[in-house]
Amino acid sequence: MTDNTLNDVAIIGGGIVGLATAWRLQQRRPGLRVIVVEKESGVAAHQSGHNSGVLHSGIYYRPGSLRATNCRAGKLAMQEFCQEHGVPYDICGKVIVAVDENEISRLEKIFERGQANGVECTMIDANRLHELEPHVAGVMAIHVPEAGIADYPLVCEKLAGLIRENGGEIRFDSKVERVQVRDGEVRLETRSGDVQAKYLVTCAGLQADRVARMTGHPLEADIVPFRGEYFELKPEVEHLCRNLIYPVPDPSFPFLGVHFTRMIRGGVECGPNAVLAFAREGYRKTDINLRDLAGTLTYPGFLRLAAKYWKTGAGEMWRSACKGAFVRALQRLIPEIRSEHLVAAPAGVRAQALGRHGEVLDDFVIQESERVINVGNAPSPAATASLNIGNLIVDRLEPRLK
Repeated sequence: MTDNTLNDVAIIGGGIVGLATAWRLQQRRPGLRVIVVEKESGVAAHQSGHNSGVLHSGIYYRPGSLRATNCRAGKLAMQEFCQEHGVPYDICGKVIVAVDENEISRLEKIFERGQANGVECTMIDANRLHELEPHVAGVMAIHVPEAGIADYPLVCEKLAGLIRENGGEIRFDSKVERVQVRDGEVRLETRSGDVQAKYLVTCAGLQADRVARMTGHPLEADIVPFRGEYFELKPEVEHLCRNLIYPVPDPSFPFLGVHFTRMIRGGVECGPNAVLAFAREGYRKTDINLRDLAGTLTYPGFLRLAAKYWKTGAGEMWRSACKGAFVRALQRLIPEIRSEHLVAAPAGVRAQALGRHGEVLDDFVIQESERVINVGNAPSPAATASLNIGNLIVDRLEPRLK
């Protein structure tokens, strides 16, 4: 089926960044013909629907980076959106905990970043920490009262409804198989038929590098998938965690370590670890995609990263294979946790962009050409920041729209 309608803007990806971009376009330019193309049968099928739902404050990110600036503005915009559209959220606060004296210097550096980024945060001693989280073991912590939780899948559903109400189209089951940019237009060949547009924005998450290559503007990085595995506290021990409890992260590794998160729909989630996924959309240990796996294992960037962090990687794999090892990691923060307190919870997969020399891309990457804007890397806090990322993309696209 070929649709000869010429859209103003086509967006690949029905996750939270793609939907936020479409809605921001409609807000800025009412009457614009916008279409979102999604390969799955619904919104938020991957990273947007498989995360812990945290409203991040921006405390971790390098001052001046896109992650830092978009997180701060995006968090406020997300709170306003949730308030206006009836999406549950809760500004419940979090603590980042130094469990021993050796972690205090790293904690202090995080605090300095928070101050530089304008985050409401306070260094607190063990007494104050135990008032906030009585079951946590720690010698010092950062209290971030403005951190929170939200229902991101519901945000995506609300955005989809708003896009349709404003005359936009969302086309599901439409995997993009080819992109042609010529004669001042972009043509997408999808499994549900062709889509034509004057401009294209790609927000393809786990497939971002492949989609960017289709547009003729490859990223300087490949996506490597890491599965984050979680447990959930049984209801009788949910009192062990009041809100959000995080460890001091390793500054050289992009993942935040196992932590405790109160969920907006109820329950307390524990995790994640970070293990190589054998499929880009591999939410189970048994999920294997030979193309994805071969691409990862032959990519120089992954091989260099693995050589550098093999001990860390081995520890993550051991925690994946051995529940007892996972429990011990959780006990560093809450010593009362026992294996029998935990039940398995759904996993997520993080799209991590790696450069060819093994460097972890730690900021959002937005790449532009005449007709195409590729969002090449949008790791956490992309959900928190999504409405502001949408504004950023519209800022770059709007001068081209007649």
